[in-house]
Amino acid sequence: MRGKTISDLKVGDYAEHSKTISESDVYMFAGVTGDFNPAHLNAQAAAHTMFKERIAHGMLSAGLISAVLGMQLPGPGAIYLSQTLKFLAPVMFGDTITARAEVTERNVDRNRITLKTTCVNQTGKVVVDGEAVIMPPK
Repeated sequence: MRGKTISDLKVGDYAEHSKTISESDVYMFAGVTGDFNPAHLNAQAAAHTMFKERIAHGMLSAGLISAVLGMQLPGPGAIYLSQTLKFLAPVMFGDTITARAEVTERNVDRNRITLKTTCVNQTGKVVVDGEAVIMPPK
């Protein structure tokens, strides 16, 4: 399986990946990363936060961007070089998050593409905004 090369890609190309965030997703992410912040795992503690309930880790949503880049655009063989992120809204358990990556720039000489990366919830609210730089497969 091979992803798209720089010659296959053009500005405006995009791909999306959606996932409903479950309680088990949050617990597994905590286990893998070691981030056991009570805001994610402890309902009593989370009730005293500004969100009043547990929220998913921001990086869990951002990880969905990695799925788009690594599996679809450009896909397998791509090298993820950099990512900027702004966390704009919380992701609650049960939210369906759609990660989107859209090519905004091509640098053929350096074999690099720049993509606008976003995650939106089921109501269309942007929860993560950013930009990625990727080296497509040769």
